[in-house]
Amino acid sequence: MLLIYNARLVDKNIDIKNSAVLIEKNKIAGFPSKTNVQMLLKDPKVSSFNARGLTLMPSFIDMHAHFRDPGLTQKEDIETGSKAAAAGGYGLLVLMPNTNPVISSQEAALANDKKAADLGFADVIQSVSITKDFDGKTISHLEELNAKSVPVITEDGKEVADSDIMFRAMCTAAKKKLIVACHCEDPSLAAAARPLRKEALEQASADKGRAVKLLKQADEILQLAEDCATFRNIRLAEQSGCRLHLCHVSTAKCIEAVHRAKKEGIKVTCEITPHHLGLSENKTNIFHIVNPPLRSESDRKALVKALLDGTADVISTDHAPHTSEDKAAGSPGFSGLETSFAVCNTVLVKQNGMKLKKLSELMSAKPAEILGIKNRGLLQEGFDASLVLVDPDRQWTVRGEEFASKGKYTPLEGKKLTGTISATFLHGKIVYQE
Repeated sequence: MLLIYNARLVDKNIDIKNSAVLIEKNKIAGFPSKTNVQMLLKDPKVSSFNARGLTLMPSFIDMHAHFRDPGLTQKEDIETGSKAAAAGGYGLLVLMPNTNPVISSQEAALANDKKAADLGFADVIQSVSITKDFDGKTISHLEELNAKSVPVITEDGKEVADSDIMFRAMCTAAKKKLIVACHCEDPSLAAAARPLRKEALEQASADKGRAVKLLKQADEILQLAEDCATFRNIRLAEQSGCRLHLCHVSTAKCIEAVHRAKKEGIKVTCEITPHHLGLSENKTNIFHIVNPPLRSESDRKALVKALLDGTADVISTDHAPHTSEDKAAGSPGFSGLETSFAVCNTVLVKQNGMKLKKLSELMSAKPAEILGIKNRGLLQEGFDASLVLVDPDRQWTVRGEEFASKGKYTPLEGKKLTGTISATFLHGKIVYQE
């Protein structure tokens, strides 16, 4: 047994100071009174952990992360990704299938799940591609999937261009109770933006002003690409009856579309990333390239509002590590697991008045609910003892070189954030301690 005492307990429903949690057989066994805590501290059969007044929450659940395994392990692998997750307070992550080869079968997905479980730093749910090997047309493999083993399908990093193929995939997903997670980006518009980005990077040293202008043009096209694909996918989901999850929503128009869809009873949820919350378009560093791009300040504020008012459902990192060489060549994305809580705590709690209970809902309880996981995301007796101890008031400076992830690039380099991870427990065992 393990007793975590002298803790503030926070989840979506509670905020209790000077409390304790007793863990037995990987589960939360109860919440001892102060008198019982003193008795348990004297029991030689009980291990103890003094939380020193810090805040104990359910560990975070990430519905969108890239561990690059197999085939791209120079950027990340399941071991380094899992260690980064533990350092960021995450106990469970949904991994994207854009690996090499693409994850297009239940067998391959379960192999990654097992690899993470054997390592023991974080649990993963490996998603499967919507079309086989991202070929844009073959969906017969979806019939083989069991939603209990592989609950999520996605063409992440791409979009299924053919609306008929996407509709038929959604119909299969509805029948099999799979979640369709969409990277909403019209492929033809995305292709039109690509050469502008390439030229911007080539011009970066010779003519920075022109480079910034080119990047701005690319971002405007990509905003249209996200809006168009989002509208299409919501309509297809309505017709097919599938459960639609919109990845990394980044524009005010897409938030409006989600709001309307929910009012109409369409089964849609959406996620927002910490980097789209904490950053807006940057005219000084063109290497802050990500898909979708960092948006305008008005878009950023719309995302914050969507999380505050419940339009948006979860926060997901879109952790996308790259080598320094790939990043310099313009690869989109960056590492986010180890800064996620701090960014969200800083922007949402400290700057916009969100309760820590609400942040716990967005990062733990709601992802568990969407994924159909009934024993995670809350501090309740009988629930899995995957927990995170945080200091929500401690300030620190981001240094990418200190990340556990192989991907050291972060647009937050040198920034001061508030909120640190002190310890992470997976199934009742410490897997990270500051």
